[in-house]
Formats: sequence, C-alpha cells, structure tokens
Amino acid sequence: MKSFYRKIELKFIDDGVDGNLVVAEAQNQVPFKIKRVYFINNLSHLGAVRGKHAHKKLEQAIFCVNGSFKLGLDDGNKKEKVALSKPYVGIYLRPGVWHTMHNFSKDCVILVLASDIYKESDYIRDHEEFLKYVKAL
Repeated sequence: MKSFYRKIELKFIDDGVDGNLVVAEAQNQVPFKIKRVYFINNLSHLGAVRGKHAHKKLEQAIFCVNGSFKLGLDDGNKKEKVALSKPYVGIYLRPGVWHTMHNFSKDCVILVLASDIYKESDYIRDHEEFLKYVKAL
C-alpha cells in the first residue's frame, strides 16, 4: 500500500555564528511546482487546531520553521500523528489526506508550500464528506 504521506528534508546549511540557511527547491526537495506559499503563526491559544480539511488535487509540504506542533493525518483508512520541530524536515501530503495541526509551542511558525493557488472548490471541510470521498476513489 502506498503511504499517504512522507517526510521530506530540505537542504540545511549550518553557517556557524552566522546562523543556518534552509533551502527548498521546487521539483528537487519539494516534489512539485510551488504556486503558493503561506505561513501560520501566533498559535499561543492552548486549544488552537488548524487544518481540519483535505484537498482533492492540491499537494502540500508542511514545515515547522520555529517551535513545534503535531500533525494529525488520516487517509480514510489509517490515522497517524507526526511531531514536527526541525525547520528543514517537513511532511509531503498528497491529495486526499485529512490533516489537523495542534499542540503548538508558543513560538510555533508553520510554513506551507502548495502546488496550486487557493481554490475553495478543492477543499473538503467535513470529515464525513471526506470519508465518502476517499471511499469513492
């Protein structure tokens, strides 16, 4: 069975006293052309939960560039939780994966690279609808 997500590692350069450089290149470390980039921060509320949706066609790479959080993943058959805390290690999500983000550290910043521009029609925002969608595939 094909995994519904995989870890990806960006190019990491330790410049010593000059800090770190992390590089993401489309169709190299990131397995798709990047058409949208966004970040999420200010997640200090203990009950905050982000995501809570799946995509029909969109591919994503999700990174925690500062702090830490947990990524909940569900392909309709199997559920997993992945802890993210290294800015150069992320998760590649293929289409059809329900995901949630929670347990944020106060300094958490999430970076998402997406294969397309925002299209509301690509979102599945109801979990029951998602389960019906993946069963029909």
